[in-house]
Amino acid sequence: MTQISLAKGACMFALKGLKNWMKPDKVPSAITTFPSTAQIVPEPLGVVLVISAWNYPFLLSIEPVIGAIAAGNAVVLKPSEIAPATSSLFAKLLPEYVDSSCIKVVEGGVTETGALLGQRWDKIFYTGNGNVARVVLAAAAKHLTPVALELGGKCPVIVDSNVDLHVAAKRIAVGKWGCNNGQACIAPDYIITTKAFVTELVDSLKRVLERFYGEDPLQSADLSRIVSISHFKRLTKLIEDKEVATKIQLGGQTDQEQLKIAPTVLVDVPLDTELMTGEIFGPMLPIITVDKIEESIAHINAGAKPLAAYLFTKDKKLQQDFVSNVSAGGMLVNDVALHLTNPHLPFGGVGDSGTGSYHGKFSFDCFTHRKAVLIRGFGGEANARYPPYTAEKQRILRGLIKGSFFALILALLGFPREKR
Repeated sequence: MTQISLAKGACMFALKGLKNWMKPDKVPSAITTFPSTAQIVPEPLGVVLVISAWNYPFLLSIEPVIGAIAAGNAVVLKPSEIAPATSSLFAKLLPEYVDSSCIKVVEGGVTETGALLGQRWDKIFYTGNGNVARVVLAAAAKHLTPVALELGGKCPVIVDSNVDLHVAAKRIAVGKWGCNNGQACIAPDYIITTKAFVTELVDSLKRVLERFYGEDPLQSADLSRIVSISHFKRLTKLIEDKEVATKIQLGGQTDQEQLKIAPTVLVDVPLDTELMTGEIFGPMLPIITVDKIEESIAHINAGAKPLAAYLFTKDKKLQQDFVSNVSAGGMLVNDVALHLTNPHLPFGGVGDSGTGSYHGKFSFDCFTHRKAVLIRGFGGEANARYPPYTAEKQRILRGLIKGSFFALILALLGFPREKR
């Protein structure tokens, strides 16, 4: 559902649209270049590097590669070593299905990635966290290489009291814990709701989570494991903090042997704790309470711009304020995460959550240079264009610059007359 179908959909969408995407775009000519034709011609950037992430290791590897191939580039894919099974799958299977002379897979860890970043590329596409993104950006700067950075951040969910609470709770739950148990860049990182509504919201989440994952979620086959022991320890440390542990309303159970952590809901965790200052990327979902729901927009804007922002409400004015006043890579009203399934929408971040976007035609554009092309014949000579610039030529040139039709006629008729 979250990887194979989306990857196949990206392939089919590109195959269907590629012929039109590749066509030059004709654009109007300017009066100063009359007569002429103008067009924008898409061309491949050249040789590109794609460094993918571990949380959706198939989709996040292959979808940018689809865009790079569609745009006509040669590609090196570096899958994440934290998902070694998928990495080895690409290394084995891709050469069997694509032209291995121009599409390569390089496996490895930090050393291999560093060696790749030391090369000159025509573009680098990186999916991951902000710390590694800074290393990628610094390496790219040495060669003035353009980059696309698909990062993350603390994705907020505003929950108004004017909602269908049961539907909202189900959608939040599947968007948080159904997406790799919170190990997703667009998973909700925290909720903002009112003090008057928080108890109802927590109760609804409890009912939904028990329905989804049972009384003992650690035994549920539908709850993802944490990807590695190091990430497991990082996450358990967040809720072992005394200031955090006392705020747990639901969950908090862990099983290191299974690498499982139960869905965990917390209320009013101190904002200076590590849980609240960094991206969680795990199954903890803290809830921040405010007096009025309108205060939530200011709270979001006080932090870094998130990759995604969500709002649940029936209030049209609140929806409009949210869309108009919150800056995020993307946003969704009354659901979670589904915006990335629409190939007609760009997917990417802004500010700390990334730069550049892809999906659908935006993947083609990401790996394409749009080349400006102007074509003229040998007619339409304007003598006023050439030195020496007499007073008469200057009058005609000023008229052309201002868009004067009379000046254009004079220029096309060859005024002032040139002495041969």
